[in-house]
Parts: sequence; C-alpha cells; structure tokens
Amino acid sequence: MRRTSSLTRKPGVGTSAAQRAPKLQPREMATEVEAWTAVAPQQDGVFSAENVDGDEDDLLNEAEVNGSWTPQEKALHEARLKAKAKRRVRRTSSRDSTRDSLSDTGTELGADPTSPKGKTGTGDRKSRMGKGRGLPKKGGAGGKGVWGAAGMVYEMEEPDAKDPNYDESSQGDTVYATVTPELDERELEKTVSPIVQEYFEHGDTKEVQMLLEGLNLGYNKYEVSSLAVSLSLEGKASHRELTSRLLSDLVGKVLTEKEMARAFDKMLADLPDLILDTPEAPQMLGQFIARAIADHALPMDFLDCYKGKVDCDHARAALDRAAVLLSMKTKMVRLDNVWGVGGGLRPVKHLIKEMNLLLKEYLVSGEVSEAERCLRDLEVPHFHHELVYEAVVMVLESKGESAISMMVKLLKAFWETGLITLDQMNRGFQRVYDELPEINLDVPHAHTIMETFVDLCYQESVITKQLHDACPSRGRKRFVSEGDGGTIKQ
Repeated sequence: MRRTSSLTRKPGVGTSAAQRAPKLQPREMATEVEAWTAVAPQQDGVFSAENVDGDEDDLLNEAEVNGSWTPQEKALHEARLKAKAKRRVRRTSSRDSTRDSLSDTGTELGADPTSPKGKTGTGDRKSRMGKGRGLPKKGGAGGKGVWGAAGMVYEMEEPDAKDPNYDESSQGDTVYATVTPELDERELEKTVSPIVQEYFEHGDTKEVQMLLEGLNLGYNKYEVSSLAVSLSLEGKASHRELTSRLLSDLVGKVLTEKEMARAFDKMLADLPDLILDTPEAPQMLGQFIARAIADHALPMDFLDCYKGKVDCDHARAALDRAAVLLSMKTKMVRLDNVWGVGGGLRPVKHLIKEMNLLLKEYLVSGEVSEAERCLRDLEVPHFHHELVYEAVVMVLESKGESAISMMVKLLKAFWETGLITLDQMNRGFQRVYDELPEINLDVPHAHTIMETFVDLCYQESVITKQLHDACPSRGRKRFVSEGDGGTIKQ
C-alpha cells in the first residue's frame, strides 16, 4: 500500500496537522518499520542515528523547495538542526577522549570507539566527562560503598582518644590530668600583678606561694620577683618591706637563687627606665639587694660579680648602696629596719612617741607641710585619733596662747586635706573629755583652757556643734563672806 508523506502534501484549508496525517493500520505500520530498517544501515547491531537524520533532512529540504512548509514545521526543523549539531559536538568530544585513553593503555588507535570493544566498561571508574588522563578516581579506591583499593589489607590500629568514636569505658582505667598552658611575658604580668597588689593588703606570703604554684610560669618564672619589686618602688615603705619578706619566703619554694639573681640583673639593666617614674630607684634597689643578700635570697657573691664590670652610673649607685649597708652589719644579721617598720606592724608605744616628736617639731618650726608628710609616712590612718589626743593634751599643758593658735591651724589643715577623718577627730576629742578630771589634777586651769580651745576649733569648722556642746564645764560655786551668815549664794 502506498503512503504519501505528510511533508509533500499540501494541507487543506481549516485542517490541522493531526487531521492531515494519514491513519495507519497495524499491518501498514509493520510494513513501514521494515522499510525504515532496510534503509537505515546497521553497525554491529546498533542503528546509525546519522542515516535516520539524513533521510529526514532530505524530506524536509524537498518540502522547503516546494514551499509547502507551515510555521510550525519551520520551527520544528530549526530545533532538529540545533539538536543534531549538539549531538555531533558531544559525539566528537567523547571519541577524542576515548582515543586518548586507548593510546595511554596501549590499545590500537584504529579501533572503533562506538563498538562494544572500544567502549568503556560499565563497572570502570574512569572519568566520562572527557577531561583528565582517563585514570580511575582515587586510584580505584573511591566511590560509594567502596572500602578501599583491591588487595589492601588493614591492620589493627591503636585506639585514638581524639577519635569521635572513642569509647573510654572499653579502654580500661582512665587517668585525668589538668594541663595548664605556659604563660608568656605579657600574660604573666597580667596575672601576677593582681596577686602582688592583693598581697600588699593582706601580707600573707603563703597565699601568694599557693597561687603561684597553680600557674605554669615556665621560663619566665624570674619575672615574678622583678615585677613585685617594680610595683613596690611605686608604693609605700610598707609595701617594700612586704616585698622583701615575699622574696625571702619564695626562695627555695617557688624560685631559686639563680632565678632571683637573674631578676635583679634585669632590674639593674632597666634602671634608666625605672628612674623616670621613681627618681630614688637606684637607692631603693640597692636596699633591696642588701636585704636579699642578708636574707640569703641572693648568692653571697652577687656584688662581687659586678666589680669593674658596670658602665651605667645608676647601676653603680645601686650596687654601692648595697655594699655600704652590708658593711654596716658585720655579722650579717637581718636588715629588718632597712625600710623602717611600716603601718600597723609598729608597736603602739613607738607610734605614740613618733606623734609626740612630730607635734614638738611642728611647734618649733611651724611647717604644716612637713608635719603632714611625717604623718603620712607613719601609714596608720586608723590611729590618727592618737595625734588629735596628743595635740589637745599638749595645748592644755603648754603655757601661752601661741600653742593654742598653732594647734588649731594644724588640725584645720589636717581636716581640710582629709588626712584626719571626722570619726578620728571626734574620738580624739572625746578621749580628752573623758580624761579631763584626771588632767585637771596636774593642770588646775585645764577646764578653762579646754573651753577656749574648743571654741576656736568650732569657729574654724574643725569640730562639729555636737562635739562642741559635749565639752565638759566645771560648775562654779562661790562662798560668801562670814558676814552673810555662812550661807552659800547660788
């Protein structure tokens, strides 16, 4: 049965492409398939897509010549041409990659890449993207569900504690250890400085030792002593005394004599910088060296190592100061008083003696600033009420009005600068009020002098009105003459 091609037949008016296409019976369809397979050549059991595309192109070109194409057929033709061009490019690139892989493996270059012998195997792990050398990925040991390359034998491995699948319960006894990182120079200064500052408040060397033992000081351990000395140079005499005690207690427990000597070597080298903040640094460092040698915190030959080897004038002054202090102590006893006895560590009798000497020197010189400096150097703000008490008693025992005006001036200066607080001022005056009857036995006019002194202090705003009103006054009773009958006039 003859079939007319839909491409050569002119479409009727108002008819669609589906209506124009002839309806084939099953027998006709079989005949058409046989004709198509007879036209398309076979290569090793595979149909050639190029021949089929060629026949379709001939039919389309014939229809184009006749001018019977519809817009839909033209669009379809253009799409087929583009698809055919893409297939040709894809086919060419795959053939080139196959030739390269065959040349690497020694296969004949003339083999047909489209034949089953020329194609890559389904189970082969070579790249099919046309890139690379055609070698298998990861040496053939990669891919999903693969346990490694063929022939690889795995041995027993020791369990790793860092493995996420590590099971400590199945590994026997577990030992836990705390690892403390070593502190560098900057971290050491940041960590040790608060410890030393707190030590200046409580004075407990054992607590400092315990805190330092919990740190991994490492190679910079000697920095602890140099840092403590540097902080004490900027502080008070009591801080320097506490620092000397700390250095003596740390040697043999936290630091060695060599590490202590290394710390003082560094401080001697840094003296030009320390003088900028503390002009008396050379003398103070010399006293530290002498005290450390006397306490056996430094080797006995520490000064001998520097003889004739010092070029810095400041370091030479510090070493000379240490040599002088050590030569004054023939038996190398402890230089306990090299910094004086600071703060509340001094005996009460010693503090009272120092305050009396301070007031007597002030009455002679009249220098308020010098008296203020001496009082600050005592470092006993909790004991300033004793100074107020001694000043008032000294006024009661004095002769003349000059002592009264000078003491009012001194107490006013201490009050305005805040050196003596309100509580200390009240306690000092109240102690005199309580002991005034006993003082009156030695000083008959004590009540009169006391009232005058309290009035002047109140006028200068040294004491409060409540303290002024609390001043005791002696009641006066006058006996009349005998002519009045011996009666007492009220």
